[in-house]
Amino acid sequence: MENQHESRSALKVQQGIVQPESVNIQAVKRLTHSKRGMLKPEEYLEGILSGNRTILSKAITLIESSLPAHQQLAQEVIAICLPYSGKSVRIGITGVPGAGKSTFIEALGIQLTKAGRKLAVLAIDPSSTRSKGSILGDKTRMEALSVDPSAFIRPSPSAGSLGGVARKTRETIVLCEAAGFDTIFVETVGVGQSEVAVYAMVDFFLLLMLAGAGDELQGIKRGIMEMADAIIINKADGDNRQKADIAAAQVRNALHLYPVPNSGWMPVTATCSAQTAEGIAGVWQIVQNYLSFAQGNGYFPLKRREQSRQIMLDTINSFLIDKFYSSASTIALVKAIEPDLLSEKISPYAAAQTILDAYFSGLKKD
Repeated sequence: MENQHESRSALKVQQGIVQPESVNIQAVKRLTHSKRGMLKPEEYLEGILSGNRTILSKAITLIESSLPAHQQLAQEVIAICLPYSGKSVRIGITGVPGAGKSTFIEALGIQLTKAGRKLAVLAIDPSSTRSKGSILGDKTRMEALSVDPSAFIRPSPSAGSLGGVARKTRETIVLCEAAGFDTIFVETVGVGQSEVAVYAMVDFFLLLMLAGAGDELQGIKRGIMEMADAIIINKADGDNRQKADIAAAQVRNALHLYPVPNSGWMPVTATCSAQTAEGIAGVWQIVQNYLSFAQGNGYFPLKRREQSRQIMLDTINSFLIDKFYSSASTIALVKAIEPDLLSEKISPYAAAQTILDAYFSGLKKD
């Protein structure tokens, strides 16, 4: 009777389907055994040369990684891609916040892809000093260009290191050129020190400005103005057109006070509207005129060679810094000396000298 009662009970639990594990153990094993899905250098090269965007993105992610194993593989990939690079036009684009850099890049980029060019946009996004995170939202701001088959947009975090940005962006340029992109845009986070790093890796440097924002003359740092090969006043449309023309005239007059650049090229000032695309074709013509001028007087190859020299020096500096901070004895000494520093028993300069002396003494012993 008891068994019969149990069989008729509505509370009887029916046997269900066994749920799978939330973690795919087999997938974890495959990733572990294949060094987290990394390919061989030759496989990266083959994918990049064939225009495989997925492999190109994976290779760039490899460059951006700070893991020693990833860095070693990344350098091997860069080395075998190097012979296929160097054939693009590299353009740095900067401007004050709100100048419309993303809209401008999209408008100019669409014109270039329609003309048959292949464009790679490397956008450097600022990283939070607190969370170290970045929004990386350039693809959302360039909706039309992001779906263009002839364009490739890659936002990268600045990660708070200008040296890191310079090195990783240069290496990314090499990969993009090997992938067949003949035009490279490098968009910076805004007017500041990052522009100096970007200037050292591009052929043409473009400064985007606004009319009536108070930066026509005094707000823009003189160093940025001197680096620019062209200064473009954006948003020259509607009621703002006359203001843009006045701003362009003011900038044009101010540029006459600056010494002639080493290239011999006098920076050009023009207006445009990225929103309506008016004047965008003229901006590209300015770039073309500059390239013809710089190649004609020999400055273009000279600047490329100087950039290679700077890359070498920056790489040495980066290596020395990484080597210094990865030393176990240095880390231990920094921790040991901090209490005296914080209690003001020793000055910051003396503390630094003590740490450096200990580090170089250790090198001599080795």
